[in-house]
Amino acid sequence: MSDLTKKALVVPSAANGLPGMAWRQVREFSALGGDATYFWPRWFVLRAVGVVYLFVFAGVIAQGQALLAPNGLAQLDEFFAQIGKTFPNALEGFLHAPSLFWLNTSTGMIATLGWLGMAAAVALVLNLWPRMALFVCWLVFLSFVSTWRAFSPAQLDKLMLEVALLCLPFAPAGFRPGLGGTSPARPIAVFMVRWLLFRVMFESGLVKLTAGDPHWRDLSAMEVLYETSPFPTILGYLDFQLPHFYHLGEIALTFAAELVAPVVAVFGGRRGRWFAFWTWAALQAGIQLTSNFGWLNTASLGLGVLLLDDQMIRGAADRLGLRKLAELLAAKAPGISAGPAITPWRLHGLRVALGAHFYLTFFSFAKIVGVPENEVPVVLAGPAKLVREFRSANGYHLYAKFEAVRYHVEFAGSNDGGRTWRAYDYKNIPQREDRIGGFIAPWFSRFDATMEIEVLSGRKSPLFPAVAGHLLVRNPRVMALFARDPFPDRPPTMIRMRGYRLAFTDLKTHRETGHYWRREPAGDYLPMMQIDERGQLGERSLATGDAALRSGNYAEAFRIYEEDFAAGFLPAGFRLADMYARGAGGRANPTRAFALYTQLETEGEVGAEHYLGICHEYGVGVPINYAQAASWYQRAADHGYLPGLFSLGTLHANDRIVPRDDVKGLGLLLAAAERATGEDPASRHIRASQPEFAKRLMDRMSPADIAKAKLRTVDQRQNSKPLPAEN
Repeated sequence: MSDLTKKALVVPSAANGLPGMAWRQVREFSALGGDATYFWPRWFVLRAVGVVYLFVFAGVIAQGQALLAPNGLAQLDEFFAQIGKTFPNALEGFLHAPSLFWLNTSTGMIATLGWLGMAAAVALVLNLWPRMALFVCWLVFLSFVSTWRAFSPAQLDKLMLEVALLCLPFAPAGFRPGLGGTSPARPIAVFMVRWLLFRVMFESGLVKLTAGDPHWRDLSAMEVLYETSPFPTILGYLDFQLPHFYHLGEIALTFAAELVAPVVAVFGGRRGRWFAFWTWAALQAGIQLTSNFGWLNTASLGLGVLLLDDQMIRGAADRLGLRKLAELLAAKAPGISAGPAITPWRLHGLRVALGAHFYLTFFSFAKIVGVPENEVPVVLAGPAKLVREFRSANGYHLYAKFEAVRYHVEFAGSNDGGRTWRAYDYKNIPQREDRIGGFIAPWFSRFDATMEIEVLSGRKSPLFPAVAGHLLVRNPRVMALFARDPFPDRPPTMIRMRGYRLAFTDLKTHRETGHYWRREPAGDYLPMMQIDERGQLGERSLATGDAALRSGNYAEAFRIYEEDFAAGFLPAGFRLADMYARGAGGRANPTRAFALYTQLETEGEVGAEHYLGICHEYGVGVPINYAQAASWYQRAADHGYLPGLFSLGTLHANDRIVPRDDVKGLGLLLAAAERATGEDPASRHIRASQPEFAKRLMDRMSPADIAKAKLRTVDQRQNSKPLPAEN
């Protein structure tokens, strides 16, 4: 009886039904069944990894000294000294900072490791000793990533570390392996690199559903993405202008590539993997061309080739009429082979190592689906935390949430006592209204990207005064991180750090003005740095003026504050306005106070917006006007200023708003109390005063309206984010 006849006589069973078919597809995805070989996909993927590492180490060589050298921004010697104090045990210290820099932290070591990594990347591109090249890439890059702290803020670094580590057993053995005919990829190695690709795809889609950002729920994500992406290109600007229905198609592609495609790739056989490959490639290419996410999209495109096998590639070439190419691919690729024999202990060691890695990846997966880190079982969380600093078993949560506004901080210096200011232009951060970024990906502008991320952390980053200090002392390595030196004539003696907000213009405005951006000042981010008359570097402060004020020497306090304000030190303007408003020293001048607050508001100080509301509410320098007060409070609240939110709520509670809206008023007060968690005077005042105003509203509201107000508070929480410019 023939094999075909035997198969025809087999009685269908559960194993041959849908579950059995699904299991066969999972096995095929895991390289455990079928006729698939992976010589060409492996060759292409490893070359792509090598190319990306060329960009990685080019960036390390270009900026490593400015970031890590003894006179850099994140000095290695200080870092390791702190690690030594915190973790006296050498092994524990190494686990918290796994790095070759434990051997030496000199500038020579930084340069040596940078060029060693570059040599390994070149070797990987040229297919020379790929396993050793991958190991060197991983070890050297880990040495940098684990030590430059704030300058490794993105998932790009983690992705490349995990890629290099998992490609080690996937790569062919030998010095010049070619396609690796004598060293085919073992099924467990194929599965692990495909499992990495699955996680990059699926976790990125899943987190968009679990993180709670309203832009994904109301399908407005693409109206925000291009404007707030790292370094948008002209194509990103043009894409932003397209109608909403087009952006709905982009959202559909996003979820198709990140949620549908990975599942289809596992259960859909070769057709499913073709679908996954093309949707994933389309998504990554689109992001690369519009948003400049460094090497993230290049690496993701390269990893997408893992969805293919030799037979799929040859079949595609044949269907496209590329017969000679198909024949060449077939002739060059070895046939199906189990590979050379491997000693049992090595085989079991490989399985244990990759199995452990597989196990560790579920820690990040658990957090992405919403499990709080402290609730992850200790049998999973313990090992994951132990090796966390190796950054080689990660979670991927790209664009889980969007920033409320595009916000940056500009460094500007003065060498004439604050009369004129010159800006330090970033190389890639949007700064001028008439400039849009170029196509820099897969280059990762590490310094610029870090400066973007740090200001959105919700705290006043210590990195900015450090940069300002290096600019004042004319550190050439730090100055080279900017596009140009604006002081070729005479060095600056003060550097201020002013915030600004950006939004895209429409096409009509661009045609008329040439501007891609609308730029709005956002006040001082941090106090200015200066070199005083004694040549000392430090932060300009209110201390001298405040001391005179406390001692009752009002004339001296006025003089100091006016001098500081004239030099561009905005906090001094608030002190002056307060003294005029209160009549300190007999100089009551409400009109002057109002004028100062107006001047501060034009500089972008959100605190001044709130004080203008106070002026209108209580008639300080202007007639009482509750509508104007509400308008200014609303502006301050929209810019993330907590007292503005509270003051607007109290206007409602005091019946100063027409028509009355108790639901909105209570919602504002509840939101203000929820955010007033700090120990600053404003937060303490809000916590002490809010219950009285809230009770005043609730006493006259129905339970249904109170419930509406609480729901409004939830919506407001999800749609707002306090800005770093908050005073």
